[in-house]
Amino acid sequence: MTDDRGRVLQVGPLMPSLAETLRGTYGALVLPDGGDERAAFLAARGSEVVAAVTSGRAGVGTGLMTALPRLGAVINFGVGYDTTDVALARSRGVKVSHTPDVLTDCVADTALGLTLDLLRGLSAADRFVRAGRWPEAGTFPLMRRVSGARVGILGLGRIGRAIATRFAAMGCPISYHSRHEVPGTGHVYAPSPVELAAAVDVLVVATSGGAGTRGLVDRSVLKALGPRGYLINIARGTVVDEDALVEMLTAGELAGAGLDVFAAEPQVPDALLGMDNVVLLPHLASGTLETRAEMERLTLGNLASFLGGGDLLTPVPELR
Repeated sequence: MTDDRGRVLQVGPLMPSLAETLRGTYGALVLPDGGDERAAFLAARGSEVVAAVTSGRAGVGTGLMTALPRLGAVINFGVGYDTTDVALARSRGVKVSHTPDVLTDCVADTALGLTLDLLRGLSAADRFVRAGRWPEAGTFPLMRRVSGARVGILGLGRIGRAIATRFAAMGCPISYHSRHEVPGTGHVYAPSPVELAAAVDVLVVATSGGAGTRGLVDRSVLKALGPRGYLINIARGTVVDEDALVEMLTAGELAGAGLDVFAAEPQVPDALLGMDNVVLLPHLASGTLETRAEMERLTLGNLASFLGGGDLLTPVPELR
């Protein structure tokens, strides 16, 4: 059996149990956070690394990939991989994996939960009670019904289809926009994000991240959604023009937003923190014990498969 010690590199924070397995089973090195220490580490050990294990938060960008001349695979803990330079990986023959499917249900549940919370004002009502305002103010303001609301889904991949199933069960008409029309869904296809936003009450962002979707939900899309429309984002913060979103929420040009992701995580725009028509989550859509255990299992399966035979169980779509 090949000794893999020093051949595996952990990049960025990972689940404690995953990090422990990487250290105990593979003798994984851990990339220092930055500065001179990182540069010295890469100069001394970078040529040993053949596999990097990371997450969507850290990734393996252009500079790091260049500093790892023998890198053969980037093993990603998570379905998103926009922080890894896939184009450079392709040119160098570096394989990239992710963990699709296993987090689909939990992310879709979160999209539905955010919508219910936002439109019905559940978190705001909780704060209303905890602040002792119920006896003083009386009735909490009337909110919006979710059942039957027109829902648009931007990105009808695995997660988008799971989201559609949940809303359809609540009697919500479903429209969507993707790069291509998806046959056999029974949902209405919108030719553009602007046309999708104009036709719905709730716009759910479920597309992938990366350069191709950066700023896809721009000011024109948000204006089309309008002052009675709600935005739900469980995709990537970079997909939405966050400055425009904050400005329009502040001006009352959108009804509200439910956000699990942000452009510069973990930083959240200060203006959002005091808004009762905004629900803010700390990027927890896949954060259940069951899903994270499955993600860890698949991450380790990809690593073992690559080290054992050079193949990946779940390569990213661009490199299949």
